[in-house]
Amino acid sequence: MVKRKKPVTRWHDGTTPLEDLTPSEQLAHQIVSDFGDLAPSVERIMEAELDDAAREQAMTAFSESLGNPDDPNRDPRVAIANAQS
Repeated sequence: MVKRKKPVTRWHDGTTPLEDLTPSEQLAHQIVSDFGDLAPSVERIMEAELDDAAREQAMTAFSESLGNPDDPNRDPRVAIANAQS
């Protein structure tokens, strides 16, 4: 069985100082640091074809949804779609 490599990103690898990360990268780093199992969802948002403002909006919506299991933005696809509209 082939093991998938974890992606190396500025926000995920921890080698870039937090103050050098964009707001969405800082939020992505915080979520993955707190909830490692959410890395695939965070990666989906960070890799989506969004401009910086929309990416930050999607990451914020996703982050805020973590405290509410009924929030539709817990699905990164929904957070992305809402940020695009």
